[in-house]
Amino acid sequence: MTKNMIFNIGLFASIIILSSGFTPFYLKLYPWFRIHEEEEVICTVPTEVELNQTFFDIPFTGKTFIGFQQSLAVRESQGKYHKVNSFGYLGKYQFGSATLKILGIRDTLAFLRSKKMQEKAFLANLSRNKWELRKEISKYSGKVIKGVEITESGILAAAHLGGPGSVKKFLRTNGRRKFRDGYGTSILEYLKDFAGYDTNFIVPNEKAKARHY
Repeated sequence: MTKNMIFNIGLFASIIILSSGFTPFYLKLYPWFRIHEEEEVICTVPTEVELNQTFFDIPFTGKTFIGFQQSLAVRESQGKYHKVNSFGYLGKYQFGSATLKILGIRDTLAFLRSKKMQEKAFLANLSRNKWELRKEISKYSGKVIKGVEITESGILAAAHLGGPGSVKKFLRTNGRRKFRDGYGTSILEYLKDFAGYDTNFIVPNEKAKARHY
């Protein structure tokens, strides 16, 4: 192969390569991604309709124990660990100082500062109330009083509001002995609003203390 032939082949290849660099090419543009031939580039993102997306419900706690726990906390304090109401009830679940002492907690300031201790107190109090109301749970679950179906979780929530003694009186009198807290909230409301949650894993324990959890 002569030098002229090598030169000509190289020149031809260079022309092909250079010319291909100026060959227009086309991008596949989607309806939701537009490029305008102006000074600025404007891009739009797809809307839900344009993508024809399928929507799914955001995961929720439903009637699980976590659902019960968080719903009760929101009802009691809007879920605020530091809250103290006008009657002196404390924390996320609004405990009275007398109840805290029963649960083995005497330092209320330390209690307010400790999220962990508040959650432990909540579980311990449920265990105590479930033991105290074990007969009522067995006897009245599934029955209807004042138009409300009685459930274990409803009974436990009502006991958190008014104490197990008030719940016993309400159930044993078929709703004639009523109870309302200082803000006018009734046991019947809690029996209704917190019915049907899963509280099966709570073990009845007469002597439960916060430190046990």
